[in-house]
Amino acid sequence: MPEERARRELEKHQVLMINRQYVEVTGVMNVESFDVKEFVLQTTSGMLSIRGENLHIKALSLENGLVSIEGVILDLVYYDEGFSAAQKAKGMFGKLFK
Repeated sequence: MPEERARRELEKHQVLMINRQYVEVTGVMNVESFDVKEFVLQTTSGMLSIRGENLHIKALSLENGLVSIEGVILDLVYYDEGFSAAQKAKGMFGKLFK
């Protein structure tokens, strides 16, 4: 029974942002990539890209499905299934510079 409750908690996906300087994401299954400008997270609701400036991990627990990020948050974007963040970014820049 405790395993089932833990599994349900991992499936729950929430995003909490405070003053565009802190974001906490639950339901995270994997951190695909990260640097000071972008984090790409695989969540139970799809791929999530968090872009900003001076981003860094405050807390990370994939066992609990939790990631906390600090920095200046500029945007959060979900990607459709079947498309990676790199493919989306390439498509966006491809349209701009055509």
